[in-house]
Amino acid sequence: MRVGPRPREAERLVPSLEEQVSRSIRSLNDFPRKGFTGFKDLTTLWKDGPLTRKVNDVLYQHAKKMKPDKIVGIESRGFVVGAPLADRLGIGFVLARKPNKLPGEKLRVEYQLEYGKDSVEMHSDAIAKGEKVMIVDDLLATGGTSDAARQLVEKMGGKVIGFIFVVELTFLKGRDKLAGYPIYSLVKYEQS
Repeated sequence: MRVGPRPREAERLVPSLEEQVSRSIRSLNDFPRKGFTGFKDLTTLWKDGPLTRKVNDVLYQHAKKMKPDKIVGIESRGFVVGAPLADRLGIGFVLARKPNKLPGEKLRVEYQLEYGKDSVEMHSDAIAKGEKVMIVDDLLATGGTSDAARQLVEKMGGKVIGFIFVVELTFLKGRDKLAGYPIYSLVKYEQS
């Protein structure tokens, strides 16, 4: 007599990495502005070291296939994702920051938000002509910030070879803004 679930049934009881990550992410309302719903807070993922390592392992496996020369991380949560990825790949890491946060000569691109305008900057010598660049952030929403980072890389003569995100809010259609570039996201939310 068999006790417990059958092997295939037992496999279904173990949540996938995507399910584990999704469960670990906190959703908040009225952030970053009053009236917003379903803000995805990845800080609750990162406080779980073993789960963060699993996420980093998957992102690394994807990135190494693309063979980037540099990783660009977008302020500020993109630094949390991008810096460990660059370290594992043994390549340089470049910061894409909000205005007036970088000390050296820089380039800036302005972009539209759903609630106003913003800008992103990078040091003007951060990317060499012809370098293959992977742009990394924690979350893809409308794609404005990621597209601005892409523009900066291309202004410097770099070649954007793809984007990596932990989370994608598919209902905001950020992929449309990044059309023509490979995009990898681990977890996708169909609605807020």
